[in-house]
Amino acid sequence: MDTSTVNLILEIFHYLFFLFTFSVITSYVVLSLISVRETIEYRKKNSFVNYKDILSSTISPSITIIAPAYNESLNIVENVRSLLSNHYVNYDVVIVNDGSKDDSLEKLITAFDLEKIEFIINEKIKTQPLRSGVFKSKNPAFEKLMVVDKENGGKADALNLGLNISKSKYVACIDVDCLLLEDALQKMIKPFLEETEAKVIATGGVIRIANSCKIKGGKLIEVNLPKNLLVQAQILEYLRTFLLGRMAWSRLNGLLVISGAFGIFDKNIAIEVGGYDTNTVGEDMEIIVRMRRHMEEIGEKYKVSYIPDPLCWTEAPESYKIFISQRNRWTRGTIETLRKHRKIGFNPKYGIFGLISYPYWLIFERLAPLIEVIGIIYFVVLLILKQVRWEYALSFLLLSYLFSILFSIVALYSEELTYHQYKKKGTGFKLILLSAIEPFILHPVILYSAIRGNIDYYFNKTIKWGEMERTGLSSSSSS
Repeated sequence: MDTSTVNLILEIFHYLFFLFTFSVITSYVVLSLISVRETIEYRKKNSFVNYKDILSSTISPSITIIAPAYNESLNIVENVRSLLSNHYVNYDVVIVNDGSKDDSLEKLITAFDLEKIEFIINEKIKTQPLRSGVFKSKNPAFEKLMVVDKENGGKADALNLGLNISKSKYVACIDVDCLLLEDALQKMIKPFLEETEAKVIATGGVIRIANSCKIKGGKLIEVNLPKNLLVQAQILEYLRTFLLGRMAWSRLNGLLVISGAFGIFDKNIAIEVGGYDTNTVGEDMEIIVRMRRHMEEIGEKYKVSYIPDPLCWTEAPESYKIFISQRNRWTRGTIETLRKHRKIGFNPKYGIFGLISYPYWLIFERLAPLIEVIGIIYFVVLLILKQVRWEYALSFLLLSYLFSILFSIVALYSEELTYHQYKKKGTGFKLILLSAIEPFILHPVILYSAIRGNIDYYFNKTIKWGEMERTGLSSSSSS
């Protein structure tokens, strides 16, 4: 290969990487502007809403909270109390103990005075069989609670059992380790009540990190900034994702994912599409894509909504080992979903869903880590060939770094102007300082996790979930 050909190839790579970087930055800026505007409009609009009407109305839509649990002994009693303390009239709670090997079931039986009952399940979706059976409380104070003990089948299988059991119109699927605020159901059900031309099929909400927060009796008492640097970095990441991303996609009606930590679904549509896919580790994303695809194919107008209020708090990984396992799983789930529904991509038949949402997730979520690694390899090749244009390379790196900081600061500013959860003196300043070092302590690990996820997906098919080790929300309150 002669010198001119090599130079031509290098020149093509220069332009491709520049185009990709420019596209990423532009998309982030556009999504941020839409999100900020939409959040401001949401707060203005909802400042006149009397949520007490939804709270007190006996004709409010019925909701079943479905919470799968696997080895959640550390948190389970506290979190079930949280679910039972919701300020909503017409709801019930179904805890699906998915073959736990610890004493989760025994703790629930003791704490809530449970007894085994006879219960016939209408199996619309095939699931693993029951183990110990179905339990209800003898105490009238816990009449809304039902606990189901089944053979282990994974989170998706447990959620499907909850869909079979539910007699409500809507289901709220939540991780049992999450802490719901008392008005969460009132705010999340509101988009369904406002249906006009488009049918709302699902709503999602903001997820916040509860590590080191003060929690008592299943209620969030005080929001604290964790001392763990990895958890702090995840707080910044969550703020960027939820405040400057999801709100924009909701406005465009292009949401492809509702966090598995907390979302409300139209139960009938969820059952129509076959419930959660038990053969993927990204069941939360996959069911939304499948529900949307179903609505597009039957030609019915629909919407997936998003609520920017911080309604759900969860425990984030505190060790790099668990964090890598979590992000590895997210990567594999994204690959599985996009591959399974590849028919949608770039297909005008699916409108915004196929022409904007799918390509964005494919290029900027699915392929971005691979492109970045190729870029690193390309830079090493340039070093070997002594072809590095240092003024270009340094400018490129500086631009990316400064944009990352700016993006985090915009997210912090948006949080400060809207929900202002981190009220303690000096917390905002600490988070601003953190935004300067977060690209070095979090992004490389996310990149590594994504590459591992790709490798595991294609070459290690035996890997499925991986367990999340917890310190416990109640214990974190005393940190």
